[in-house]
Amino acid sequence: MRTTQRKGDIAVSQAIARFTTMGYDVALPLTESASYDLIVDIGENLKRVQVRYCGAKEVALRRIHSNSKGYVVKKAKANAYDWLYIFKNTGEEYLIKKCLANRNSVTPTAEYRLN
Repeated sequence: MRTTQRKGDIAVSQAIARFTTMGYDVALPLTESASYDLIVDIGENLKRVQVRYCGAKEVALRRIHSNSKGYVVKKAKANAYDWLYIFKNTGEEYLIKKCLANRNSVTPTAEYRLN
């Protein structure tokens, strides 16, 4: 398995554990094409959560994949997700409760820190 995929798996599993510990129910989308990684039931409604692993100061928000014509870079569109969960390689967790559309990256700050 590629290292990048493994890091994503780590972040998703940490997000599931965090939201479950917070008392929320968590669901996974059945497809890979969704612009979010988790669905969190917070009681009064559902939140679509984009999950990111952070090994540096900034977190890349764009998605990159390849097709027959080369690499394709996509930025999140407006309202693509509701929350952004970030898991840093140091164990720190962040939750930004808005969609960061059309951004290349974000630097997690103390105001969004969960632990």
